[in-house]
Amino acid sequence: MEVKLGQKSVYIYTGSKAFRPDLPSVLMIHGAQNDHSVWIMQSRWLAHRGYNVLAIDLPAHGRSEGPVCETVQAMAAWCGDLLDSLDISAAAWLGHSMGSLIALEAAASRPAQSWANVLLGSAFPMRVSDALLDAAQHDEQKAFAMITRWSHSGITHLPGTPGPGFSIYNQGRRLMERQKPGVLFNDFKACNAYSRGLECAQAIKQPTLILSGALDLMTPPKAAKSLAETIIGADMRIIEKAGHQMMAEQPDSVRVAIARFLADAGSRRVLPHAEG
Repeated sequence: MEVKLGQKSVYIYTGSKAFRPDLPSVLMIHGAQNDHSVWIMQSRWLAHRGYNVLAIDLPAHGRSEGPVCETVQAMAAWCGDLLDSLDISAAAWLGHSMGSLIALEAAASRPAQSWANVLLGSAFPMRVSDALLDAAQHDEQKAFAMITRWSHSGITHLPGTPGPGFSIYNQGRRLMERQKPGVLFNDFKACNAYSRGLECAQAIKQPTLILSGALDLMTPPKAAKSLAETIIGADMRIIEKAGHQMMAEQPDSVRVAIARFLADAGSRRVLPHAEG
């Protein structure tokens, strides 16, 4: 569905189900140079099992209008404002890569809007190599090739890949090529500059799940350990045979981990009582 935030159009994929703010809401936030489609195999499943799914396109990504948000803090504030505009008091924030930093920031700075957090392919600090940052600024096609190579595990190229019916490797490349020029460099700069990771991690009180791909070369499991050790009660799980793009490479394993976590977090959720 498309909604307006201010004067700008925002695209939200609801998993082919009607918008239902009376159901538990799940906000799904993509990573750099991506859009809502990275969640396609998880969003539809959740939407058909009792969740109000909001898989968003961040400003200037996918089908949402710009301009871009230049910092992780601005992205988190934009997401919070979007929930307010939809009259959704709180959601489970699911973020992948850059999106995980957005969820992390929001969980600490806007805690009332989050009832659970899932951080996928996360790391702190989330540094981008100088070579990749330079390519993102001056030669996007070169950057796309580098990202495609590093964000997928070797099994992506094998027959019988878990992503049915398409080439995960080529799909990821085409997804990046569909985004607007300059977005990748903006996103990478935002990740590079973000410094509040541990500060926010210390403040988080909501149930939190961290998922890392065992074969992730961009945000390897060890890069998320500081977050897992700092967030009170955080559960860190490794998705086997998966690289950075774990939602496509191991869709069922990711789906099961998210579904079990949300069911448990939802059962422990304390809803505000009406006054009177």
